[in-house]
Amino acid sequence: MAANDGGLARFQQRMRAIPKAVREAVQPALVKSGEDLSGTMQRLAPVDTGALKGSIAVTAPGQSTPAYSQPGGSRVAGENEVLVTAGNSDVRYPHLVEYGTSDTAAQPFFWPAFRLNKKRLANRIKRAVSKAVKDNWGSK
Repeated sequence: MAANDGGLARFQQRMRAIPKAVREAVQPALVKSGEDLSGTMQRLAPVDTGALKGSIAVTAPGQSTPAYSQPGGSRVAGENEVLVTAGNSDVRYPHLVEYGTSDTAAQPFFWPAFRLNKKRLANRIKRAVSKAVKDNWGSK
């Protein structure tokens, strides 16, 4: 039995089936959604020095995430993928803040921001996809 990816594989398959102009037209909505999510994460992040807030980054399609970013470390965002990460080579502790340690209580900021924004961001992306399909379906 395959692992549940939350519908990601099905979404990616559907995205590959539509024309390039449609995929390109959706990218501004993806980037805007990533920026909104990043802003919420920055507002929720606990402040000691501000380094954690400053390490929250939005990675646009084709760009590379910062080294040591969470979740997943450095990688290149796909064609229709925007990545929001926390951490970099100087801030290597976002996961410890999010989940806590045996000595410190958790101070979640990453996943609460995602849950707060998920529906609104998904709706924005769906509207952008629908509009792009209507405007560009006949083009290659």
